[in-house]
Amino acid sequence: MNYHVKDISLAQEGKKKIDWAEAHMPVLVALRHKYEDEKPLKGIKIAGCLHVTKETGVLARVLQSVGAELAWCGCNPLSTQDDVAASLATDEHISVFARRGVSTREYYDDIRSVMAIEPNITIDDGADLTIEMHKDMMAKSVIYGGTEETTTGVVRLRALQTAGKLKYPIIAVNDAETKHDFDNVYGTGQSALDGIIRATNILLAGKNVIVAGYGHVGKGIAKRAAGMGCNVTVTEVDPIAALKAKLDGFSVSQMLSASATGDVFITTTGCKGVISEEEIVRMKDGAILANAGHFNVEISIPAIEAQSTNSTRINEHTVQYKLKTGSRIYLIAEGRLVNLAAAEGHPSEVMDMSFANQFLSVMKLAESKGSMKPLVYNVEISQDREIALAKLESMRIQIDNLTDEQRLYLEGFSEGT
Repeated sequence: MNYHVKDISLAQEGKKKIDWAEAHMPVLVALRHKYEDEKPLKGIKIAGCLHVTKETGVLARVLQSVGAELAWCGCNPLSTQDDVAASLATDEHISVFARRGVSTREYYDDIRSVMAIEPNITIDDGADLTIEMHKDMMAKSVIYGGTEETTTGVVRLRALQTAGKLKYPIIAVNDAETKHDFDNVYGTGQSALDGIIRATNILLAGKNVIVAGYGHVGKGIAKRAAGMGCNVTVTEVDPIAALKAKLDGFSVSQMLSASATGDVFITTTGCKGVISEEEIVRMKDGAILANAGHFNVEISIPAIEAQSTNSTRINEHTVQYKLKTGSRIYLIAEGRLVNLAAAEGHPSEVMDMSFANQFLSVMKLAESKGSMKPLVYNVEISQDREIALAKLESMRIQIDNLTDEQRLYLEGFSEGT
């Protein structure tokens, strides 16, 4: 259902938040100014399945301002900001099917509600919408393609392509340098710790923080935690990533060993069972568990419940479990995305680049009118450079340009002397 269409007072609060975000997203706003008179997306129906945050609100505004017809739902049961959803429904007249705290059944009902517009383009985060489209809506839609925002979704869709089952083209927005090198590293690095602090108000300085995974997200969290005075240990299954973590100055250990010493555990892998029953029973009294991966499978909640004698909700975001060992452990946000469930998600400044990539990728799909093959495509380097340059210009930073002589030197072969 469209939960928020009559929530006027809630919508007013959401509008203030979206306005704030818009003021800090100059690249995306510049794209709106460039295309809003032309209306290149007029007649294009877009189904969006992204975290409904103030930054997503700006993206939705911009897409609608250039002609698109939108229907939107959340991509995680706990990440929707209800006031933002209300504003999009009330002020922008967008069909919004998202509410914080929906059940699994309601979550998929919301996805099917946005599918009902028979979209030409899908915008996804985690691939749930895309997978559902593949199941039962393809025949009803004229699909030009879709985009994917996050690592987990790209992995799922590349697997679909490998299996020969991908039915329409996907642009892997997550894999753009101006997305994963900034959004994943700096955005999640800051916002994940923000979520932990909001949920617990602990002092991070001096804590032993265990970061599971050293991809872009893990790297960002490890660096931010170290900057706040934490003793950081990284766990990994990839020897190259583990070596990078070690040479970046972090301790590297197996999770089983780290489980006995950690004060705070943060999972970032996109894989299931990263913290299992074997580790849980070894944890010391007061250990805090949080997840920064897309799905709530990295920390084994069934294992926690099996090893617990009782549980107590400490606050909106944190539940204490009393283990059979006598120790107390604390789970934040039901093991869901800590930065969105317990905080506000990534800062607007970094989402500016991610959503500029989304906008330009949607434009490319609209221009293709279905001519692209059903493959997962990388963002072109020219788009990455365009967005990076626009971001630098918004920060009033100028960089050097190659001279003709330098360009010829780099493009050709010449003697070193």
